[in-house]
Amino acid sequence: MDDGSVDFKEAAAAQALSLPIEALDPAQAELFVADAFWPIFERLRKEDPVHFIDSPTYGPFWSITRWNDIMAVDSNHQVFSSADGIVLQTLEAKAESEKRPRGSSFIAMDPPGHDVQRKTVSPAVAPANLAAMSPMIRERAGAILDALPIGEEFDWVDLVSKELTAMTLATLFDFPQEDRRLLTHWSDMFTNAPGHGPAKSWEHKRQEADACFARFTELWNERVNAEPKFDLVSMLAHGPDTRNSTQTDYHSNVVLLIIGGNDTTRNTISGSVYALNKNPGEYDKLRANPSLVGSMVSETIRWQTPLAHMARTATADFELGGKTIRKGDRVAMWYVSGNRDESEVEDPNAYRIDRERPRHHMSFGFGIHRCVGNRLAELQLTIIWEEIMKRFPEVRLLREPTRTHSVFVKGYETLPVIIPRRT
Repeated sequence: MDDGSVDFKEAAAAQALSLPIEALDPAQAELFVADAFWPIFERLRKEDPVHFIDSPTYGPFWSITRWNDIMAVDSNHQVFSSADGIVLQTLEAKAESEKRPRGSSFIAMDPPGHDVQRKTVSPAVAPANLAAMSPMIRERAGAILDALPIGEEFDWVDLVSKELTAMTLATLFDFPQEDRRLLTHWSDMFTNAPGHGPAKSWEHKRQEADACFARFTELWNERVNAEPKFDLVSMLAHGPDTRNSTQTDYHSNVVLLIIGGNDTTRNTISGSVYALNKNPGEYDKLRANPSLVGSMVSETIRWQTPLAHMARTATADFELGGKTIRKGDRVAMWYVSGNRDESEVEDPNAYRIDRERPRHHMSFGFGIHRCVGNRLAELQLTIIWEEIMKRFPEVRLLREPTRTHSVFVKGYETLPVIIPRRT
């Protein structure tokens, strides 16, 4: 990390400790880019775990930062609704979204609509289908790794993390493999603000969204009149609870499935390389005992927390932590903070690949909205690392990564590495 970034982190930490508690605002993308938000969450957990802020960027919302409080919100869909969206939206983005027809994906629905739509696509990530997909994922992972340069710098995000997730997502959609990076591109367009990632402007985002929707409308039209197949588009086109969906609802589900199938896995694949390099003793443990791969994967999902928050809207007044959340208030559950809650996770800032309960984390959420593809994410991560350990004694980080400009996607844009040699 260069001196400017170090100075920024030090200044952010000093500010987090010196500001009045009521002025602390964790929703600052610049802090996430610099990995400089941790002191804010530490202070909020200690002093004001149910914290109200009127953000100049996102408007007024409550920050929920402790494990048990997050659980109380996430498991109570009767009071905390997803219908107004599941992420904090900037005031600018909200104004832009109101210019276009709005649909609802099943993650942005409450029961009963949520339940029947989620059930429609669940077979794609059911255990039997994951078992069938596993050999294919392993073959692809091996081919990706065998094609990597040895002794030369390259970007792990581009050549590995994006590539494996794009291949898997294209298979789930039965989308042409030769066009798989379009799925990565569209995911980045949907999740990045103008001026960041590939998004140049709001008009550019609209154009790319329209291109994505046009392509998926073609796929719907092809498959709705064909024999049902075992892909996500066919499932939505033929499902009794989704085949009569509005076009905007279908497009919203496409966006959800693209982002959900891309960001979590991709950023944890990158985060695992980063975490092991920053904790060389843990990397030594893994080399000495490759059977720890599964545990390492779960610990990385906790330590990384690839989606920093989820948002809800209160449908009634609710008491939490001595505060009254009013009907209509927006609430952000900061999973990234809950996963570092000292009262729930022992030594939570430490990265330990042999934790006693490595799957004890909240990165996949709880309740009815728990990540539908969590087992697929774990499968891809486990396979890629099993194959890495067969081939490379070391994947060495060369410099600090560039991180995603977002308070939602906690990810990596680039991760410069070198593989010194093969096993």
